[in-house]
Amino acid sequence: MTSLRAARIGIGGPVGSGKTALVEQLIAAFADRGRSVSVITNDLVTEEDAERVRRSGLIDPARVRAVEAGGCPHTVIREDPSLNIAMADLLEAEFPDTEVLLLESGGDNLASTFSRDLVDYWMFVIDVAGGDDIPRKRGPGVVRCDLLVVNKIDLAPYVGADLETMLKEADDVRGGRPIVCTNARTGTGIDAVIDILDREILFV
Repeated sequence: MTSLRAARIGIGGPVGSGKTALVEQLIAAFADRGRSVSVITNDLVTEEDAERVRRSGLIDPARVRAVEAGGCPHTVIREDPSLNIAMADLLEAEFPDTEVLLLESGGDNLASTFSRDLVDYWMFVIDVAGGDDIPRKRGPGVVRCDLLVVNKIDLAPYVGADLETMLKEADDVRGGRPIVCTNARTGTGIDAVIDILDREILFV
C-alpha cells in the first residue's frame, strides 16, 4: 500500500443482491491472505446488517460499525458522506492496523453511487434473480462502478435468466471495465474479486 490509510472499498447494490454475504466472504478471504479488515454498514434506521456481520464469527465485532442514514441511502454515500467519513476515521484510529475498510451501502436502486471523497474503489452488486435485463437499464451503479459483481449465478436456470447475454450486455454498457460472477453463498468467484482488488488498489 502507498499510504498509512486503509484502502476504503465501497459495496453498493439493490436490496437482496447479496451485499452483506459478499462482505462476509471478503472478510474471510482477506483474512486468509493476512490482511486486517474493518467494516462499516449503512442502513436506514437499524444496525441489522452490522449485527449480522458481528455475529458471523469472521471478525472481531468491535471492528464492525453501523451508520444509520435516516433517509435515502444515497445521501450518506454520495451527496454528503461526512457521517461515513467520520466513522471511517474513527474506526481506523481505534484499529490502526486496518488495511482494508469495507463500506457497505444500504440497499438501494440502480442509481446508487459512491462519492470519491469516501472510497478509493467501489463495487456494485446485482443478482440474476433481479432479471437479466438489469445491464440494459444502464443504471449509474452498473455503468460507473469500478467493479460490477453479478451474484447468485447459481439461480440463473431457476429464474429463466440468460447469464451469457446478461454478461455480454453488461460488458457493452461498461466499456470493458471489470465484471466478476459470484455465488456469495458458496464463495464462488470471491478469489477473482480479491485478485482484482489486490491489483487495483492494494498493491499500487
